[in-house]
Amino acid sequence: MTDVVLFETLAGANGKKIGVATLNVEKKLNSLSLEMVNALLPQLRAWEQDAAIACVWLQGAGEKAFCAGGDVKVLHDRIKEAGPQQAMSFCQAFFENEYRLDYLIHRYRKPLIVWGHGIVMGGGIGLMSGASHRVVTEASRLAMPEITIGLYPDVGGTWFLNHAPGRSGLFLGLTGANINAADALFVGLADRFIPASRKTAVMNALQAVQWSADVRQHDGQVTHVLRAHEELSALPASLVRTHYDVIQRLTDGDDCADLVSNILAHVSDDPWLGKAIATLKKGCPMTAHLVYEQLHRGKKWSLEQVFQMELIMSVQCCLHPDFPEGVRALLVDKDGNPQWQHSDVASVSADWIEQHFTSPWAQHPLHNLGQ
Repeated sequence: MTDVVLFETLAGANGKKIGVATLNVEKKLNSLSLEMVNALLPQLRAWEQDAAIACVWLQGAGEKAFCAGGDVKVLHDRIKEAGPQQAMSFCQAFFENEYRLDYLIHRYRKPLIVWGHGIVMGGGIGLMSGASHRVVTEASRLAMPEITIGLYPDVGGTWFLNHAPGRSGLFLGLTGANINAADALFVGLADRFIPASRKTAVMNALQAVQWSADVRQHDGQVTHVLRAHEELSALPASLVRTHYDVIQRLTDGDDCADLVSNILAHVSDDPWLGKAIATLKKGCPMTAHLVYEQLHRGKKWSLEQVFQMELIMSVQCCLHPDFPEGVRALLVDKDGNPQWQHSDVASVSADWIEQHFTSPWAQHPLHNLGQ
């Protein structure tokens, strides 16, 4: 059986090594499973403690995707096949371990480079967003498209969407809009643009680094290598930057229903903007409220608080009907016709929304996150 994550160490200078982790489910666009998370967590922790490891490199197998998101079809199947308690236990384990991994990456004490080539969506952005050095290429396509399946932008989305310029994060969460490498740099989801053809040269340069005896210098040494291989003249135009003023105007509403109405009423012949609006129109009304609420409630929260809230939200999504129905329509039956619980955003009750923010536990499973 093929390992879902491949681990290797490359020899570097001064007796140092580079830890390389490769998501290895190419046929599924390296979609993140519980097995992959459970493999990555202990290995990243071990490399963090290993004095011989100077930096860590995380990538996806193949040329199509770094990681196309969480393997939500597995969640759907478990919800439908198991009893309520078993389904909840599996969903909790899936999201809890995923968020522990994402949090570890955010707080990693060594340089961690993510090669975000190709498709980077959902759980893939969760792996990438907290890394110290996030690289995008000309083929990078990023999105948080949970509006299409009745989930919401988790994996720290409350944190990184709130840190995007203006209300661009809110717009991206509501519409699931695809963004390119320049957009990723603009909204703060990437640090460097390097052509894919230079990947081997970057890795060779990292191996040749004369690593300082002061480990605090390693971060800057990695930055120096990546900067030397940037080619910003090849960077595409940023769609989010181009439409920034329009995005600000459309997301200026008094409440969720108001701003969604603003967006849906906008008429545009721009293909990118038009597709974003169409996705919101067809998307899950409950998700729109979850996006709006998570960003408003978590605006000034710590990273720990963000992941704690998101675990509640994710498990509640598994316990409510929209998420499994959205996955069914998109990935199981593939009929593209989800039957959402509400006909539009305005018809979702305050009580239904609040249920998604109500903890099902006496003690939160992530109560010790960060300790």
